[in-house]
Amino acid sequence: MTEEFHRIRRLPPYVFAEVNQAKASARAAAEDIVDLGMGNPDSPTPPHIVAKLVEAVQNPDTHGYSASRGIPGLRRALAGYYARRFNVKLDPETEVVATLGSKEGLANLAAAISSPGDTILVPNPSYPIHQFGFIIAGASVRSIPHTPDDEMLQALDRAVRHSVPKPTALIVNFPSNPTGLMAGLDFYKEIVAFAKRHEIFVLSDLAYAELYYGDKVPPSILEVPGAKDVAVEFTSMSKTYNMAGWRMGFAAGNPRLIAALTRVKSYLDYGAFTPIQVASTAALNGPQDCIDDMRRLYRERRDVLVKGLKQAGWDVPVPEAGMFVWAPIPDRYKHLGSVEFSKLLLARAKVAVAPGLGFGEHGDSHVRIAMVENTHRIRQALRGIRAFLATDNGGPVTEPAAAPAAELVKE
Repeated sequence: MTEEFHRIRRLPPYVFAEVNQAKASARAAAEDIVDLGMGNPDSPTPPHIVAKLVEAVQNPDTHGYSASRGIPGLRRALAGYYARRFNVKLDPETEVVATLGSKEGLANLAAAISSPGDTILVPNPSYPIHQFGFIIAGASVRSIPHTPDDEMLQALDRAVRHSVPKPTALIVNFPSNPTGLMAGLDFYKEIVAFAKRHEIFVLSDLAYAELYYGDKVPPSILEVPGAKDVAVEFTSMSKTYNMAGWRMGFAAGNPRLIAALTRVKSYLDYGAFTPIQVASTAALNGPQDCIDDMRRLYRERRDVLVKGLKQAGWDVPVPEAGMFVWAPIPDRYKHLGSVEFSKLLLARAKVAVAPGLGFGEHGDSHVRIAMVENTHRIRQALRGIRAFLATDNGGPVTEPAAAPAAELVKE
């Protein structure tokens, strides 16, 4: 029956389904699978944030409908974060809106600003909602290179010249999920100038702003003078404060886009549960040592994972940021593609990863490995991978039973 619905017809089969089904079958058979697939933080939310949630929930006045665009204190806290971190001034009344995670914000803004026939420029590979938020809204997506360099800028120029109608918006995501690539302020200056020149909106996904490992610190596109004329940026509490399940994010920047998102949200939700908003305010305004701790934790995991993979004969790049290793499939398995290779890795190394195809067709030569297990479990995964690569000949994979439909990637 769902084939009759236009918007559902535009969604391809869920490429993670086969791997998820194989993972579920292995666990049902009592196999110990190290799950490095979904980017779901395994560390607890810092205690002072949880304590504020508990305190707020004791007040019955917080149990009613909340504010769809975010309680005033939360919006002021986000503006304070931007002032401290990026030296960017935001008006909490007109340039900030709270969202139910950045994913909801991106999807609802897509619905607010695009119509069937509109063209949206999206890097490929990229996080699925960047593409499918607009596809669900009825727009058409044109893929562009995912690297923050001249190749992307040249592709943007071609897209404007050859797209009919002219593109409505451009998505950028640095540090990138899944690649971990970072962009510098000079690149953002080029993007803002391009967008102004061609009257295109820019939607920047900065969910991994605080997950970086060297001296190079991820900037905000809003640091570019005049960026708020064309750009809006999405941030999230999920990775920064280990609050993925709390579903708290933000959009900030261009007042016209913020107003459009706020208006759509006013019809769809009453905002996050007020105690969650109160606790999120405490997170942004309170001590930030927990961010340093989180960064050290992921750096240690990254170093163990990358070193171990290279020792096993799997040469992978060292991510500058983010919580993933974007790993090219070893040469002798490239013919399998990312879904079949992921299934092979699960069956023979007992390690679950995310197929790169799930992030766009140009990701099919890679798999995404999430650093969401402790170093003991990561070393266990590395032993399985090392043994698999040492003994396997890259032969065909036995096909598992057909997998059921599944929902889109969540993190």
